[in-house]
Amino acid sequence: MTTLSERILGACAGEYVDRLVDRAFAHDGTGVLALEAFREMGRTVPAFPERISIFFDHLAPANNSQTATLQAELRDFAIECGLHFSDVGEGICHQLMSEGRALPGEIVVGADSHSCTAGAFGAFATGVGATDMAAIWAGGSTWFRVPETTAIQLEGSLTGAAEAKDLALTYVGRLGMDGATYRALEFTGEGASAIAMEGRLTLTNMAIEAGAKTGLFYADNITRRYLAEYGHDVTMQVPRDPDYAQEMVINLDDIVPVLSIPHRVDTIADVTDYEGTPLDQVFVGTCTNGRYSDIERFAALIRGKKVKTRTIVVPASRDVLLRAGRTGVLTDLIEAGCIVGPPGCGPCLGMHMGVLGEGEVALSTANRNFRNRMGVGAEYYLGSVATAAASALAGGICAPEVP
Repeated sequence: MTTLSERILGACAGEYVDRLVDRAFAHDGTGVLALEAFREMGRTVPAFPERISIFFDHLAPANNSQTATLQAELRDFAIECGLHFSDVGEGICHQLMSEGRALPGEIVVGADSHSCTAGAFGAFATGVGATDMAAIWAGGSTWFRVPETTAIQLEGSLTGAAEAKDLALTYVGRLGMDGATYRALEFTGEGASAIAMEGRLTLTNMAIEAGAKTGLFYADNITRRYLAEYGHDVTMQVPRDPDYAQEMVINLDDIVPVLSIPHRVDTIADVTDYEGTPLDQVFVGTCTNGRYSDIERFAALIRGKKVKTRTIVVPASRDVLLRAGRTGVLTDLIEAGCIVGPPGCGPCLGMHMGVLGEGEVALSTANRNFRNRMGVGAEYYLGSVATAAASALAGGICAPEVP
């Protein structure tokens, strides 16, 4: 029978198809390049402007006058053409797509590698380059080679201090950075059905770190309840005895807090192996772990205490920031000594608001720790929100306590 990717794309693995894109988006980095390519194609107005979104999140607010000028040009284009436009401070594209913009069964394409995040809703979500995005603007469709699928069968439940981020790092470590190249990752099993939507978004977000084309959960009651909050009544998806190219079984009971060690995402070790490593900075946020539940959990763990290293917290969207303000989470963060940044990518890409200096070491809840990414000559470890909280309080890498 068919996998979820095959059902959505309407063809068997290995076949090439042309498909209309339901949702297309770019951000201030890739959008500028897509606009240039779009104009080189001789086009001025997108074919389906109502399906296109532009988000300003990577260098937001602008870090210099050149960035501001390029953003102004893209901003004018988006507004003049009637595209959905999210300006500085509204949040990260992947988070905003998860706030009621991506739906089960849709084809979602973003000009960013972590566009696979929206697969948490049972959509076929993937990233493309700027030129491909310009072609989507021009005609509304694009081509795909339908991917084979690797099933990640989840059993049991997360226990102790382990979080969905620990599971994400664990599966990337087992597959390797190219272990799922151009495949879809399908998260299945009783363990998958118990994972909250925020955790699912973390798991699909990191599918690209194993080389995958996308990562997907089947839309179920958790999906329906989550999207109902945004006014959507969606149909659940049920597996149809899919034919997988590979299957991996992970017992969630065995997952423990782990780290991704510089400079590869798939180099994984228990947090306890690096206990005491001094840190110059802790960063909590990004499209991987900047949602409200992440910020709230971090605040609860440091409430009433003081961080011992500079700690930057960046909410993934304005809604997250507003909710954190209403519930007192922001007060907890600030009183603990944290720096709270405006919604966006923050220092994740190493260009803005928290770049590391040469020789500095950090722990981040982001999805990549490539050499020189977050600062030339710096190192940083990837970990969960709980690990970040324990480490911020200790001033060095520290395993989180079991709640």
